[in-house]
Amino acid sequence: MPKDSLVFVIHKHKATSLHYDFRLEIGGTMPSWAIPKGPTLDNTLKRLAMPTTDHAMEYRNFEGVIPEGSYGAGPVMIWDEGYYIPEVEVSKGVRKEIHDREEGEQVMKEGLKKGEIKFVLHGKKLKGSFALVKTKGWGPKDSWLLIKHNDEYVKKDYDANDYDFSARSKKKMEEINA
Repeated sequence: MPKDSLVFVIHKHKATSLHYDFRLEIGGTMPSWAIPKGPTLDNTLKRLAMPTTDHAMEYRNFEGVIPEGSYGAGPVMIWDEGYYIPEVEVSKGVRKEIHDREEGEQVMKEGLKKGEIKFVLHGKKLKGSFALVKTKGWGPKDSWLLIKHNDEYVKKDYDANDYDFSARSKKKMEEINA
């Protein structure tokens, strides 16, 4: 991972229902989205992404069980992790990576307010260019879509549930829950 990179983590979380929590480092915190069906490398699919509370940077290292009686009780797996590079669209379908951390975070903060952020993931499972776009008049209030851009990392029929092991510990969800 390049020095001074912005990081991301995707937690697979079995709380009330199974979902994936996608978290991006922006401004010293991790804005988060719950993705019920999990992220995909299939660019023909768009995934619903519901904003959740921002999480502290330290939470990206959590893998274990949230105890019964606590909010979000259940097992949590570090499904994927790595770093990302913010992108800006310079013309229709043409994006430029922003490698300067300060400029990249500014682009991401502005994009969050606007409801559209673009980035390249360098994870253990997910790679390539993606966008998170706030929907306008579609789906539940405040819903976003996670969209995979067309690039060399596209995999048709990619299902996150087929990769049910931790990117860090290699444990399966049942082993984390034990």
